[in-house]
Amino acid sequence: MSASLATVAYIGAIILFILSLGGLSSPESSRRGNLYGMIGMALAVLATVFGPRVSMAGIPWIIGAMVVGGSVGLYAARKVQMTQMPELVALMHSLVGLAACLVGFANYIDPLAAQHLTSAEKGIHEIEVYLGILIGAVTFSGSLIAFGKLAGKIGGKPLLLPGRHFMNLVGLLVVIAFGWQFLHAETISAGMIALAVMTVIALLFGIHMVMAIGGADMPVVVSMLNSYSGWAAAATGFMLNNDLLIVTGALVGSSGAILSYIMCRAMNRNFISVIAGGFGSGGGKPAKKADGDAQPAGEVVSISALETAELLREAKSVIIVPGYGMAVAQAQHTVNEITQFLREKGVNVRFGIHPVAGRMPGHMNVLLAEARVPYDIVMEMDEVNADFPDTDVSMVIGANDIVNPAAQEDPTSPIAGMPVLEVWKAKTSIMMKRSMATGYAGVDNPLFYKENNRMLFGDAKKMLEEVLVALRA
Repeated sequence: MSASLATVAYIGAIILFILSLGGLSSPESSRRGNLYGMIGMALAVLATVFGPRVSMAGIPWIIGAMVVGGSVGLYAARKVQMTQMPELVALMHSLVGLAACLVGFANYIDPLAAQHLTSAEKGIHEIEVYLGILIGAVTFSGSLIAFGKLAGKIGGKPLLLPGRHFMNLVGLLVVIAFGWQFLHAETISAGMIALAVMTVIALLFGIHMVMAIGGADMPVVVSMLNSYSGWAAAATGFMLNNDLLIVTGALVGSSGAILSYIMCRAMNRNFISVIAGGFGSGGGKPAKKADGDAQPAGEVVSISALETAELLREAKSVIIVPGYGMAVAQAQHTVNEITQFLREKGVNVRFGIHPVAGRMPGHMNVLLAEARVPYDIVMEMDEVNADFPDTDVSMVIGANDIVNPAAQEDPTSPIAGMPVLEVWKAKTSIMMKRSMATGYAGVDNPLFYKENNRMLFGDAKKMLEEVLVALRA
């Protein structure tokens, strides 16, 4: 393939990637967006493998590596459950970071990489290598820690070391100092030493950064790491002088950054405070009722599956709020069956989705789409919040922090000011939980004690199946 033809293929791939992002902005067009992305990636890979920069002798090695990688990806796609998608996404981000690091080191020691560059161009190229490895290392280690937290292998409680901000500042100064040494290294071995020291510091920073972030901020972390992986890919593109990687990385990096900003706004948090960490313990301590004005007061009223079915049967309007508990119980298909039954009986059923529900952006939307819940009844928080006062039953399935009235009623609460779904304003709210434990943020929830709230305890799937049987009886 000639250079001009490869360039045309790259342009076509870039257009398809942009169309893919546009398609992924809506559930109705997400399948089409995915198709555009797959076609664009196939075109990009073919143009790269058969382009002028790859010799015929190297093609068998590349095809062999693609077969191995494709087999791993196919196995993961077939075996990983929908509830494990956040962990898988974090793991994929780590691989992008690792690839950026490996390409950076390989590019630096390659004698042909900077052979025809002037001294000024060589300096710019070395800056690209240094930044690419730096971003890649942070992305790699940070994503691995995020994977551990999302998979439950590492606790959700933030690790707040004494003087952590000072340590980060010192680490940054050391990275800058070794960057200067790297740019002025007279031999490859001296440059490799500077790169190695910087890489170790970057890996430690990635670990420290994500360990200091509380469980309640994990959806933002996943989005943030997605952005980092994009910038790592863009840096790799600069190293390899590959326009497609630069543009694609910039698309992923900028879209991830925008999504992180949107999610931070949805949590009434700023990006710096998320990076600083400290919010969310994930300890799961019971919500305590006490006499203090700022603490929950009232009685907890439990409800059975049969009574829940009666309330749903008599309702004219129902809003369902899913959370991570629904994902863990894999109850989305039962939820869809209940939804279909109620809609057939003339009940207006809708879903209220909080931007940070679950463990990654769009987690609940993905689960509901898998269960074939109609897209037109899945609403964003801002679309349904005003309708709760006119709703007969609001049903919360495995969510906690995103429906916590303390965000509005208690200015001393750690989540004060965070936009939440106002389920307590419905005539009756039903809270489905396994126990009285707090949510991932570790904050007590006064909703448990509201006069119009009922608690349906138990595994979400089991209890919903009982509700469905009672409805059909």
